[in-house]
Amino acid sequence: MSKLEKAKGFKKSKPGTYLSIGTTLFGTLGVIKQVKRGKAENDKLLLLDAVVSAAAIATGIALLVRELRRLGDDDVLAG
Repeated sequence: MSKLEKAKGFKKSKPGTYLSIGTTLFGTLGVIKQVKRGKAENDKLLLLDAVVSAAAIATGIALLVRELRRLGDDDVLAG
């Protein structure tokens, strides 16, 4: 198996899914900054954008957790 094939398979592995969850959670830092800036400037549109971004992050995390559970179900050694 070549290095490229291993890299493509990493995305569908447990460590790859954990990495995706981590990077998605890292996006919350930007949303928090956006909320603070929106409150400081009293900008309702900026706050709305932050809420929509937070909802997208929450949905992404939920999808990744579901994928992680499916990977666990496919595990022959887990039973």
